[in-house]
Amino acid sequence: MTTDVQGRALAVLNRVAQADWPDRLKLRKPFERLLYSGSRTGFRLASERAAKQPKTPRKADPDGLFDLSLSDEQQMLVEMLEGFAAEVLRPAAHEADAKASLSLELLAQAQELGLTHYGVSEVHGGMAGERTVVTNALIAESLARGDLSLAAALLVPLSAANCIRRWASPQQQARWLPAFVGEEAAPLIAIAVNEPQLLADPLRLSTKARKRGSSYTLTGEKCLVVRGVDAQKLIVAADAGDGPALFLIDTRAKGVEVRAEPAMGLKATGTARVRLKGVKVPAEQRLAAERFDYQAFLDHTALAWCALAVGTGQAALDYVITYCNEREAFGEPISHRQGVAFMVADIAVELDAMRLMVWRACALAERGQAFHREAYLAKLLCAEKAMKIGTDAVQLLGGHGFTQEHPAERWYRDLRAVSLMAGGLHL
Repeated sequence: MTTDVQGRALAVLNRVAQADWPDRLKLRKPFERLLYSGSRTGFRLASERAAKQPKTPRKADPDGLFDLSLSDEQQMLVEMLEGFAAEVLRPAAHEADAKASLSLELLAQAQELGLTHYGVSEVHGGMAGERTVVTNALIAESLARGDLSLAAALLVPLSAANCIRRWASPQQQARWLPAFVGEEAAPLIAIAVNEPQLLADPLRLSTKARKRGSSYTLTGEKCLVVRGVDAQKLIVAADAGDGPALFLIDTRAKGVEVRAEPAMGLKATGTARVRLKGVKVPAEQRLAAERFDYQAFLDHTALAWCALAVGTGQAALDYVITYCNEREAFGEPISHRQGVAFMVADIAVELDAMRLMVWRACALAERGQAFHREAYLAKLLCAEKAMKIGTDAVQLLGGHGFTQEHPAERWYRDLRAVSLMAGGLHL
């Protein structure tokens, strides 16, 4: 992190710390600790660079293990976002689900967090550097402890920044990324991959992009586009003839039709159906990284949803433990019953397995190593166990689990999306 980047990081953190809501929500202390930690580490790294100390490449552990410890900055970030999730997202989740929209107040508070800085590289004014994938997974997991749907909605700008930083050419990055770290709100760019066909395969896209001269013509249909209703632009996955490709298009362009597509879960995300009818897209709007890897793009997307599943699963575990210890039947807490205790223990076991698989895949990805196998296994495990955790949480609450008085029924609906989503977010 250079001195300039250190200054930008402190500016972001200061903006958060100077807001009024951290005091109201008793989050001032985590912010101050994060400011101190960021300042200390940033000046240390700047001094190291000034001394021109050569960097030694990170070596793989000879035992094939990976480090589970978080850096001081990551730990402070997790504490801050978990506080935000508990004090801001959790209370707002029910109303956002009922209205199927995000309040302006919530969007303003999320903007103060400056999360998009973690998706923009240092050269373009952001803070994305080493351990970027793991840090992004921690952000998703921490926010999801408040509510999965709200977390997914708030992560869309960060996901777009990650996607552009990773898969756009240097010229495209220089043109598009600075807007994510400006004084104004980050542009809302939704990622459209899912298609409505029966047994749709994201590796065999029905959306086509035909090149004609200096432009492409896109035709096809996308479904379950997270925040697609409000998006200003879309990153669309399409078959370009020479393989799958990503295109940045304007939602107001001729031939683009966007309509709301309410679903069983993810209601607060404003999911949308997008029809592309001969949409003309300039060739320079095709994301053109030198080594574009569409499978890796899908794997980063899968890990984002897995991280959300882990965070929501942890919220469910914490909630049912408290509920089962306080709920009494036949003169004692229901947690004293083996059938209940074993079910809670199973959630804890499954959750730890999910977290380890996701962190392992993220650790490999940020080290530049092959991670497709680990991402695939994490997606399989999280898709299955997330639904089981949601089901068990409802079951443990009994009749209360069926009502909206408790968040378990919302978690149940949202967690089922983990097995369906092939786009929308990107670590």
